[in-house]
Amino acid sequence: MADIKTFYLPDLGEGLPDATVVEWHVKVGDNIKLDAPLCSMETAKAVVDVPSPYTGKVIKLYGAPGDIIETGAALADFEPDPNAKQRAEAEATGHHHGPKKSVGSPAPEDGQKVVASDEGGEVETGGKDREDEGTVVGAMVSGNTVHVEQAASIGGVKAVPAVRALAKKLKVDLARVRPSGADGVVTMKDVKDAAANGSAALGAAPARAVPASAGRHLAPELPQPEPQRGPVSLAGKPVRTASPGVSASGQPEQLKGVRRNMARVMADAHAQVVPTTLVDDADLHAWIGKQDITARLIRAIVFACKTVPALNAWFDGKNLTRTLHPQVDIGIAVDTDDGLFVPALRNADVLDAAGIRAAIKRLRTQVEDRTIPASELSGYTISLSNFGMFAGRYATPVVVPPTVAIVGAGKLSHDVVAVMGGIEVHRRMPISLTFDHRAATGGEAARFLKALLDDLSLPN
Repeated sequence: MADIKTFYLPDLGEGLPDATVVEWHVKVGDNIKLDAPLCSMETAKAVVDVPSPYTGKVIKLYGAPGDIIETGAALADFEPDPNAKQRAEAEATGHHHGPKKSVGSPAPEDGQKVVASDEGGEVETGGKDREDEGTVVGAMVSGNTVHVEQAASIGGVKAVPAVRALAKKLKVDLARVRPSGADGVVTMKDVKDAAANGSAALGAAPARAVPASAGRHLAPELPQPEPQRGPVSLAGKPVRTASPGVSASGQPEQLKGVRRNMARVMADAHAQVVPTTLVDDADLHAWIGKQDITARLIRAIVFACKTVPALNAWFDGKNLTRTLHPQVDIGIAVDTDDGLFVPALRNADVLDAAGIRAAIKRLRTQVEDRTIPASELSGYTISLSNFGMFAGRYATPVVVPPTVAIVGAGKLSHDVVAVMGGIEVHRRMPISLTFDHRAATGGEAARFLKALLDDLSLPN
């Protein structure tokens, strides 16, 4: 009897509980080589290629594209080639074999610190050398640098997993997209352009020839228009409504990837944090010339963190411990069609306005392209939600543990303000500060908010 090996879905990053199958790069019966792409999986962080742990024959694939696979659950069965060199069972591979354990993942070692630069994230270790991060899959041993996704040639098309996932989402046939990247690599822009102009629609094909028929011609089949909804029926009577059936639009859909993780994070935050919100308005009347609003907000948050360190902190509700941070790493909420990302703007306290703008641009581009390293999506010390760029004045932003506070910036407005001897119209920015009342007092939060408002009111 052949020796069948089962490959279990590894932890694709920071203890994520599951991942979604984007596409399989093989089918049952195919022969695959060690470390060749097995499938692409989408997590809350990114889309990554999972490599084959064996050289041999694919016996079974668990799940179809779109299915959610739990971390530690069976992903594929293999019949290893007895004549080929296989990886030793004990060899570090970046993925973990065997079913999911009931015990949680170990905490990061003391002394580790995540640092960011314009080139990406890096990890400093103050303790012993790390063996495996659990965030990189394939024959890669964890080191001190972030591994960047490489374009793989599958089906004659070169593209990174994030581009393949976008093409699948937009129903674009990658084989028909004209690549513009180096060495013929298909880029995000190529896929978006193809989706916009319809030049590479998935499943599109030349019109089928109409078979000849003796003595008659067959009319081409035309798509039938969907029935239009209206307040009255064809008989002129009011339409009676009924609860929608399971086949109707608007029915529940399974959350996946980023939105699935967002739902978990928000639920955990709601269950763990004791939130309290203070609101006020920043008076921008004294500003001279054109100002970068986001850069000014970040500068004001840094000033407030230095004035009242209690809100630039992490809080452990289980052990009732608080960690104050000397540096200010600000989580910037970025809204996308796939869900909410919160990349970390590292070392905001030592960046000038130009450095802040360059770092934000880099983070946004990496979020949009789904190439942002997992290390950049965690470890911030305080958060900023600039929701006012869309709409809204005040809010109750959600504090995500272990952070203690989040600042929300509302939509700018021109308000009538009472001044000595009369009234004036000033440009003002609504500010909302939500903080975890277990870790900070109301007085600390109020002093923090005052320091932030004072810095925003300065001319430049």
